[in-house]
Amino acid sequence: MKKVITYGTYDLLHFGHIRLLERAKALGDYLIVGVTSDGFDRVRGKINVQQTLMERIEAVKATGIADQIVIEEYEGQKIDDIKRYNVDIFTVGSDWIGKFDYLNEYCKVVYLDRTQGISSSELRADKRKERIGLVGGSLNAMAMLEKFEKESHYVNGVEISGICTYNKDIAINLKNLPCVTEQYEELLSVSDALYIISQPENHYEHIKKALEHGKHVLCESPITTEVSQLQELWDLAERNHCILMDGVKTAYSIAYNRMLVLAKSGRIGEIVSVDATCTSLLDFAKFDITKCWNSISAWGPTAMLPIFQLLGTKYDSCSIVSKMHSESDNFDLFTKIAFEYPTAVASLKVAQGVKSEGELVISGTKGYIYIPAPWWKTDYFELRYENPAENKRYFYQLEGEGIRNEIVSFVKAIQGIEFSYIGKDVSKEIVHLTERFKNNRHRL
Repeated sequence: MKKVITYGTYDLLHFGHIRLLERAKALGDYLIVGVTSDGFDRVRGKINVQQTLMERIEAVKATGIADQIVIEEYEGQKIDDIKRYNVDIFTVGSDWIGKFDYLNEYCKVVYLDRTQGISSSELRADKRKERIGLVGGSLNAMAMLEKFEKESHYVNGVEISGICTYNKDIAINLKNLPCVTEQYEELLSVSDALYIISQPENHYEHIKKALEHGKHVLCESPITTEVSQLQELWDLAERNHCILMDGVKTAYSIAYNRMLVLAKSGRIGEIVSVDATCTSLLDFAKFDITKCWNSISAWGPTAMLPIFQLLGTKYDSCSIVSKMHSESDNFDLFTKIAFEYPTAVASLKVAQGVKSEGELVISGTKGYIYIPAPWWKTDYFELRYENPAENKRYFYQLEGEGIRNEIVSFVKAIQGIEFSYIGKDVSKEIVHLTERFKNNRHRL
């Protein structure tokens, strides 16, 4: 029996896929089809796959062409599969000519001509696009607005409809957008959804008006500065069948999510401590602090994320200590929060006026996980043990600092395919601590 193997994502299965599978089957007597997993697709940069793994497997199965279906989950699996299943021929489309010549050492490699005029990428691009409007004006938000616009070009089914900003520098930098305005209603009229990175104290009004107009919202965390406002907005979003989602790009990093899985799996034993630090230095001669996010808002949600996702939000106590800017009673140059849980402790340090090592350390009874600075956009972390010979390093490709993955997740949530990587309990606790900072804090 001559065995043939081929691989693909098979998203939005079309005639081109079927024709390729038929020709692959004709090369031998038994066809094995490898369908790439969601995680492996993300590692390879395929971030806007429309269908789930099970939907794609079922679609391939329904063709009746494959004799066996396997899931491709890691780099190098092709060699393992060829050996495991005693494969005679590996085949793939001609657009990969030369890419898999190294497999000739293990079996015969055949490149098949692609069916012209159709592809999954074209089908995804032809779907109705979600028009996302940008909202924000502070100078330290400028970089995120520009990154978001740039990363949107990597996601099929999305277009930036415009921006609402009072900041002339931002308006000039994004002047080529279809709509550049200071009038929020004007932006709402040309948008299906909003990405909001306005001042945190303005989030509530901006989100409420968007939801009242039936627009979906991705808002940089914290969503609001008061828990009562957050609950009101969640209720409004549910009534109007809208998505309201936290924007914390770190949550959509492949490495970060893999780290969470390993930490929760017991690889470092029982988690006893989580310590997160996020700092940067603002040029206060250039920035008007009354129009800038303070440190607890700019960095707090990111630093809180691993603490709450690993230890939960039901801590016994927490203390907040801040060093404030001399010209503002709301702008913290530095804030430290210490948590006590029933069986663990945690701490975070955030600052825009103090510099420290921006690392994340998760300590357990068997070892610890170390993510070096800047851990919030890492593509690398280590598991470390008492015996250094047991240490293991993990590397994952990270494109766009997680922003493009975040956009994909937002669009899929709108389509009812996927939900936010940040649970409501985490979102609520981020807002709760933001509110607590505002109302009651100890100053250095």
